[in-house]
Amino acid sequence: MAPGRAIKRRRLSPSDDEASPISNSNGASLNNFYSRAAEWDLEQEYERRPRKANKKDKEKTRLPIKTAEGTIEHVEEPEVPNEELDSFLDTDTDDDEAEAPVPKEEEVKEEAPKVPLKLQIIQAKEDIARIAELINEDPEEHISSFKKLAEMVEKGPHPTIKKLALAAQAAIYRDVIPGYRIRQLSDADKAEKVSKEVRKLRNYEQALLSGYRNYVDTLSTFAKLGKGEGDDDGSMRTAAINCACSLLLAVPHFNFRGDLLKILVNRLSKRQIDADFVKCRETLEEIFSKDDDGIVSLEAVSLLSKMMRAKEYRVHESVLDTFLHLRLLSEFSSKGSRDKVDKPDEENTVRGKKPKEKKEFRTKKQRKLEKERKAVEKDMKEADALVSHEARDKNQAETLKLVFATYFRILKLRSPTLMGAVLEGLAKYAHLINQDFFGDLLEALKDLISHAEEAEQPDEEDSDKTEPMPVRNSLRETLLCTITAFALLEGQDASKAAASLHLDLSFFIRHLYRALYPLSVNPDIEFNPNKSLRLPDPNSNESKDDGNCAELQKKKNKVNFQTPTVLLLRCLQSTLLARSHASPSPIRLAGFTKRLMTTALQLPEKSSLAILSLLTRVTKQHGRKIAPLWNTEERKGDGVFNPHAMDVEESNVFAGTVWEGELLRLHYCPQVRDAAADVEKMIAAVK
Repeated sequence: MAPGRAIKRRRLSPSDDEASPISNSNGASLNNFYSRAAEWDLEQEYERRPRKANKKDKEKTRLPIKTAEGTIEHVEEPEVPNEELDSFLDTDTDDDEAEAPVPKEEEVKEEAPKVPLKLQIIQAKEDIARIAELINEDPEEHISSFKKLAEMVEKGPHPTIKKLALAAQAAIYRDVIPGYRIRQLSDADKAEKVSKEVRKLRNYEQALLSGYRNYVDTLSTFAKLGKGEGDDDGSMRTAAINCACSLLLAVPHFNFRGDLLKILVNRLSKRQIDADFVKCRETLEEIFSKDDDGIVSLEAVSLLSKMMRAKEYRVHESVLDTFLHLRLLSEFSSKGSRDKVDKPDEENTVRGKKPKEKKEFRTKKQRKLEKERKAVEKDMKEADALVSHEARDKNQAETLKLVFATYFRILKLRSPTLMGAVLEGLAKYAHLINQDFFGDLLEALKDLISHAEEAEQPDEEDSDKTEPMPVRNSLRETLLCTITAFALLEGQDASKAAASLHLDLSFFIRHLYRALYPLSVNPDIEFNPNKSLRLPDPNSNESKDDGNCAELQKKKNKVNFQTPTVLLLRCLQSTLLARSHASPSPIRLAGFTKRLMTTALQLPEKSSLAILSLLTRVTKQHGRKIAPLWNTEERKGDGVFNPHAMDVEESNVFAGTVWEGELLRLHYCPQVRDAAADVEKMIAAVK
C-alpha cells in the first residue's frame, strides 16, 4: 500500500523571537530577554492599573500634642468635602464655571445670622472691662490699649457701645494721668541721649499725651453734634459733655484744659436750659470755688467774657452768676494792701518753750550742718510762698479786670434780663473796685433806677425765643442798686476815704423810702424758687416745656435769687445801722421807723417778724432819736404828718405817733406780738 500523503501541521508555539522568556528554557533566549529590560515602562503600566484606596487609612501629617494631664493625643485631619475636592482637582472647567462658586459664598454671608444688639453690648462691656483692667495694672506696658478703645468709639456698631467706650476712657484717664503737665518733646529733646529708663518714661508720656489729645478732640466733635448729624436724641452730645466735666473736675492741671473749657462754654452760649446746660454751669461753679492758684479760673473767665461779647451779651443770667463763685472775695479781703504778702503761719505762732525732748548726741560738725540745712529749708519755704502769692495775686487781678469789664459793659447796654446778676456781682465785689470809678458807678446806678420803669418790657429785637423773657422788676433793681451803693462805702478802702470822695447816697435812700409801701403789698415778698411751697403755674411755658424746671433753675447762695424781704433787710441795715459812714439823722431814723411799723401790718408773719427784729436793733442803737414817736409829751414837730411823702425829709414824721404798735400787740401770730412788745420795752428803757 502506498504510503499516504503526509498532512502539513501548523506550529502553534511562538517563534524564538516571540516566545515568552518564562516558557523558554533556552539560555540564549533568557539573555535576550534581560538585554531588553531597559526598554520596559513598568511604572507607567503600574500607574495605569486601576486601584482602590481606603479612605479611613490615611496618612497622619499632624504632630501629636501633649495635654495638660500629660497624655499624648493625635489630632485628626479635617475631612474635605467631595465637592470642594472635585472643584479643586477639576482644572478643565471654563471661566464661567470657575466663577460660579463666588455668588454662592456671598449668599452664605448674607444669610448668616446676626448677633442681637443685647449680646453685642454685653460683649462690648466685657471687652472694655478687660482692656481697662490691663491698663490699670500696668499703663506703660499696655499703652496701645488706648487705641482699641478709640477704635470702638470710631467704628462702634451702635451709639450705646460708643457711649460706653467714651465713659470708660474718661474713667481710665482720670486714674492714669499724672499730677503734672506733660511737655511736648522738641526735636532737640528727641535727639538728646538719655538713659533707658528715661527714654521709656518719655515714650510712655508722649503716647499718653497723644491718646489724650485725640480723645479730647473726639469729645469736642461729639459735643457739637446736633439733630440730623448722627445724634438725633442728643445722647452722644450728653455723654461727651459729661466726660468733659468729669475730666475738668478730676484733672484740671493737665494738658488740653482749654479745649475742655471750650466745650462747656459753647454749651453755655445757648439760652436753652436743659440738663447739659445745668451740668456745665455747676461744673464751672465748682471749679471756681476750688481753684487755689487762679489759673483755671482766669482761663474760664476769659473764655466766658469772649463768648458773651460775641453773643452781644444775649446769654442766660445764670452764666453771669458763675462769677459769684470766684475766690476773689475771700482771697483779696484778707490782705491789707496789694504790695504786702501774707506772712507764713510759722511766724504767727505763739512764742514759748518747746517741750523737752530726748537729746541725741551730735558732733560739732553735725550740728553745724544741721543748722545750715534748716536755714536753707526756711529760705526755700519763704521763696516758694512768695512766688505762689505773687502768681495768685496776678491771676486774680486779671480775673477781676475781666469780670468788671463784663459788668460795666452790661450796665452800659442796660440789658433787662442781666441787671439782677450784674448788680449782684457788683454788690459782692464792690470793695475791690478802684475808688476812681466810684463816682461813675454811682451815676450809672442812679440812671438805672431812673429808667427802670421805662424799660419794663423785654427787648423785642431778641431773635432767640427758646425761653420766655422775664419782665423787668423795678422794685428789685432798686433794692439791688441800693445794696451796691452802700457796699461801696463798706469796702476796705472806701470807708477810710468816704469824706474825701463825697459820695451822696440820698438818691438811693429816697427811692428805698418810696419802695416800702409797694413792697408791703407785694404777693411775692417771700417768694423763693428753691424753698417756696407754691405750685407752678400750669399756663406758664416753663412748666409745659420741662417738668423738672424747679431742679434745673436751682440757684445756690445768690443775692439776686433771695427773697425781696432779705434784700429789703440788707438795704435797711446799711441805711439805718451801718457804721462805715456818718450816723443817720433823727428825721431819717424816725421816718423809716414810722413807715416800717405801717408796713409790718400788711406783711406776712415771717416778714413782719424780721422787720420788727430790725426795729429792735434800731431802738437799741438809736433809741433817743426815735423815742418821741412813742411819747407824745416829747413831740417836737408841728403841723400834720404826711404818710405819702416821696421824701423822708418832707414827711414831718415827728408830728405823728406810732399807733401801729397797738394793732401789732393784737396780731394773730404770737411771735409778732412778742416782737412788738420788745420794741416798746426798748423804748421804755430809754431815759
